[in-house]
Amino acid sequence: MVDPPTAKRLVQVIHDNLPAPVGERRPVHTIGIGVNGRFVASEVARSYCIAEHFDGEPVDVSIRFSNGLGGLEQHDGWSDVRGMAVRFHLKNGTGSDLIATTLGEFFVRNVDDFFKFSDTAKREPFRRRHWLLKILDFLQLKIPQRNPYPGETQAIDAGALRYANQHRFSQLGIFQVGLIGAPASYARASYHAVHTFWVTAPDGVRRPVRFYWQPVAGVRNIKPTPEPCEKYLFDELKKRLKRWPARFMLMMTIGEEGDTLDDCTKPWPGTRLRIAMGTLTLTEIPEGEDQATAGERISFNPCRLAPGIEPSNDPILKARLGAYEVSREMRGGCPFKWRADNA
Repeated sequence: MVDPPTAKRLVQVIHDNLPAPVGERRPVHTIGIGVNGRFVASEVARSYCIAEHFDGEPVDVSIRFSNGLGGLEQHDGWSDVRGMAVRFHLKNGTGSDLIATTLGEFFVRNVDDFFKFSDTAKREPFRRRHWLLKILDFLQLKIPQRNPYPGETQAIDAGALRYANQHRFSQLGIFQVGLIGAPASYARASYHAVHTFWVTAPDGVRRPVRFYWQPVAGVRNIKPTPEPCEKYLFDELKKRLKRWPARFMLMMTIGEEGDTLDDCTKPWPGTRLRIAMGTLTLTEIPEGEDQATAGERISFNPCRLAPGIEPSNDPILKARLGAYEVSREMRGGCPFKWRADNA
């Protein structure tokens, strides 16, 4: 965990780059919706992890889907990272969180990288780049900047692209951001928890793993269309769940010798063993005050983990523990609770 001053600085640099203050809201993934659900582990899950929510008994779950951009404008039709934060509610009243996004890999390796990235990736006036220069960017293996959406005057990715063109480790993540598109539904995107975790099996064997959510309905993107359907994701999910539940499979990839365990910018080979750990069923969207609790007051933390799951030494994962707590305190969300064995 980073020291408190560093955690506060991490949150502050995010606030400083917002188009306008967001009040007592999250500085990133500001726009979101809370959903209730139920998780049931697969028969093989318990063979790999002793965490309570993998024992096969149904577990109540809170989910928050979100748009990645910080700010109070929704922009559902923009090409943007989306988030899926999940809390498994355990029997003793505690929880185990899994925070994932549609980004397969992150774009910085550690806290120092993040501060340097933030200095470069500031909002700036949009300058349309000629198509010939974009072709030149491709030929030089650089990531070209997209054209602005109608009415978009500030570029949020120009500085990020300059950073990527100067730092090879960031290129995969930032390139994904540029091509990620707009989902047809929150329930039709795959979400990756980019960090490595350690899981303990009943025989005591510890394995490095990475988790991701795969939608049962399949992944479907639409062409980014900022007008007129900028605010369709909430309504689409509400209509979908009124017809039938939506489901995700929780997949767990097992790392092998030689895989990078503490750097979330580096992917693992596609040949690694994947285990279907269970099925998450989205059942209903709370309304009114219940939605405020489910969507805004709830505070997730990637280091809130059930016994049987441990964080790796990934410096970004460690930094998120403190930074998420600072953000939670600023907006009055539910507090982080250590497990009894970590107190």
